[in-house]
Amino acid sequence: MASSAPDRLTVLRRHLSCPGRDGAGRGAAGRWQGAAAGPQDTKGAATPPGGPSIPQKRQEVLKWNGWGYKDSKFVVHKGDDYYVSFTGNRYKIGNMVLPHFAGWVKETLGVDFEDCQPPQPPPLPHQIPQPILHQGFVDEVRALGLNHSLEGDDRLFRAHGHTLAEIFVLRQGMFPRIPDMVVWPGAHKDVEVLVGLAGQHGVVLIPFGGGTSVSGALLCPEEESRMIVSLDTSQMSNILWLDEKNLTARIEAGIIGQDLERQLRARGYTTGHEPDSYEFSSLGGWVATRASGMKKNIYGNIEDLVVQVRVVTPRGTVERYPAGPRLSAGPDVQHLIMGSEGTLGVVTEVTLKVRPLPPVVHYGSIAFPDFASGVRCMREVALQRCQPASIRLMDNQQFRFGHALKPPTGLFGLFMDGLKKVYITKIKCFDVERMCVATLLFEGSEQEVTAQEARLYKIATASGGVPAGGANGERGYMLTFVIAYIRDLGFDYGIVAESFETSVPWDRVYTLCHNVKHRITSECKERGIKHSFVTCRVTQTYDAGACVYFYFAFNYRGLSDPVHLYEEIEGNARNEILACGGSISHHHGIGKIRRQWMGQTVSAPGLGALKAIKEYFDPENIFANGNLL
Repeated sequence: MASSAPDRLTVLRRHLSCPGRDGAGRGAAGRWQGAAAGPQDTKGAATPPGGPSIPQKRQEVLKWNGWGYKDSKFVVHKGDDYYVSFTGNRYKIGNMVLPHFAGWVKETLGVDFEDCQPPQPPPLPHQIPQPILHQGFVDEVRALGLNHSLEGDDRLFRAHGHTLAEIFVLRQGMFPRIPDMVVWPGAHKDVEVLVGLAGQHGVVLIPFGGGTSVSGALLCPEEESRMIVSLDTSQMSNILWLDEKNLTARIEAGIIGQDLERQLRARGYTTGHEPDSYEFSSLGGWVATRASGMKKNIYGNIEDLVVQVRVVTPRGTVERYPAGPRLSAGPDVQHLIMGSEGTLGVVTEVTLKVRPLPPVVHYGSIAFPDFASGVRCMREVALQRCQPASIRLMDNQQFRFGHALKPPTGLFGLFMDGLKKVYITKIKCFDVERMCVATLLFEGSEQEVTAQEARLYKIATASGGVPAGGANGERGYMLTFVIAYIRDLGFDYGIVAESFETSVPWDRVYTLCHNVKHRITSECKERGIKHSFVTCRVTQTYDAGACVYFYFAFNYRGLSDPVHLYEEIEGNARNEILACGGSISHHHGIGKIRRQWMGQTVSAPGLGALKAIKEYFDPENIFANGNLL
């Protein structure tokens, strides 16, 4: 099939042309323009304060074989007994001793702290797969002066996301196929050039944003014989303009969440979109995976925030006009891009809704005697449509896990401090082995937050809950950002762990949680796994249902091929989810690891339509990452 990509001359003309009708160079009343327009005298400087949080050489700051910052990790120490601390000062538990965590790990997962197997050192150059190069493509990239690298460490860093299997490979082996080259476009026009060159030379492009994928989306297909280029959008990280009258902002898709929020907050605004990975994940990645954030109750999911998307496909640049609040003109083309996971093109610019920063932010928490009581409360809160910015219900296992991460105040010290008067004198019947906790985040005006708190706590009380204080709520949200670091520690001591999620109608939430946890426990017993841990939380509420998030870990000492073992068990858990009326994903996307369930999700005609869309936009399969289909 002949390629329909623009010829090179056309692409180069585009590269040298003026910005489009929604480009960075346009000014308007009520707008400040971003870096492309130079410093402004309105709300703050155009240059982001402190620059990007993550440098182009990501490995200088981030772990090459694990989650997050190099200076932030859980460490085991040996004194009179073993204890754990967390290094660095990026998080509130930084440089703190966590005296109860080692005991919890030992009791729950049977860890022997004498049996530590650290990961392999970074690979030497000869251990990294040699690149497959199309010299014509390489020469043109160089001639155009596009930022690029053929270095092994740059290529390896962009060869993976953060599934259990991918990190396990990094610690003990090597991927059979990694990108052959990394290219960093600096703007939308550079992407148009690269997509055109890829079509001309028969080169594969895999878009790379923050690298936080947990669906295998960034893995290079092993059978791909063409040159594979990782198109890293991280240098496209400017807020091009902010329209203070219409409360919208035009933003380059490579910006990561923490930088986007920092820049907007400096000017008094926020998107309110905060996925658990927002420190490292990118705006383009949020669009490509139909992401959700912890504060979606107020601000919405990514599809609710997006006003306009600009994406470069092999057929050309796709963009919907005008950039109004809503358009009734057939199916929304933008929704073909949201959730496409890098299979159709590269998201380069996004116009998002923004809001003024809320004047009041309060945390809270509620203790329930059992999980069923907590679910009933969550349902009633959704029914009355009085959800705060975020409300998340932890089951008992997760409640105890969180309290094992307390600083030295006693295993239930901080929790008991907040509940002491009520818990000890009036509701001693709460059983620590059954109780659970919901964490709350309120945002808005003083009047709004006060009214919402009163209404929500009244519902909680009617459901058997007891207000448990703001400190527990704030700490619960802080732990959201450090939990991912625990898996790296687990690897050292023979523990594999992963998370997965679903959305489910309200009348099946409790049953699904119970059945999936029971299924995993039974699967572990059948396979001779002696020590395992499975927990869940209800993390998002909707009119018609909720998102449920599972964590699963087990001790694999004495067992062969733990990754395959994990994938078998999770696959059966996923089948149980579907049998209970849940979805294959709420916000993690599909990637490669959930492709097998796509037919059950969108039906055979729907799957055929998605394949036809792929065939139209990308007839030569330039974006051959193998996701979704």
